[in-house]
Amino acid sequence: MATKPARPKSPHLFSGPMSLHYKWSPAMTVSIMHRVTGSGMATVGALLLVWFLAALASGDAAYATFRDVFTLSDGRLNIIGWVLGVGLTFSLFQHMMSGIRHLVLDTGAAFELKLNQNLARLTFVGSTVLTLAFWLYVGTK
Repeated sequence: MATKPARPKSPHLFSGPMSLHYKWSPAMTVSIMHRVTGSGMATVGALLLVWFLAALASGDAAYATFRDVFTLSDGRLNIIGWVLGVGLTFSLFQHMMSGIRHLVLDTGAAFELKLNQNLARLTFVGSTVLTLAFWLYVGTK
């Protein structure tokens, strides 16, 4: 009896004992982070903005409650203020750097594997540097 010829494997299937066909890359991480930061800024940022505007419109007591959630009595940020402030700032810069990377890719450039991976890594470096620079600048004011 004749045996069937081996059919080509689809790239999304497993090859070998439970190992993925594709290897994880910085470009995959940047793509996921772009979606996460966009969703995070849209939901968390929008909720904070609405809460801020509602507190501002509701009077001094409501605004003081909003302010007290994020600051200490002397006006400095507490741990919640730092986490949300730095987190949203990093999200903004990461999303922006990833968007710039996608703009470069949309021109048809940087599709060479090594350059593409390096640009993906640079989005993390750039967003971290910009976040640090922003908070150092805010801290000196």
